[in-house]
Amino acid sequence: MAEPAKKVAQQTEDRLENLAETIRKKFDKVTEGTYRDRIIAGRFAEDGDHADERSRAEPERQRD
Repeated sequence: MAEPAKKVAQQTEDRLENLAETIRKKFDKVTEGTYRDRIIAGRFAEDGDHADERSRAEPERQRD
């Protein structure tokens, strides 16, 4: 009975992987890839408050 259970588990895992890939593709299509690309590129870290924090931190490093 262990073999059929392993087979079912493997099939389930394969289906979930396919589902995750399909969801990624649809998400990229809806957002035209921009959101995910911006996250990967780290661009959100440069927006808003974080950019001000970095610009304030840099002069402190130069003084040392």
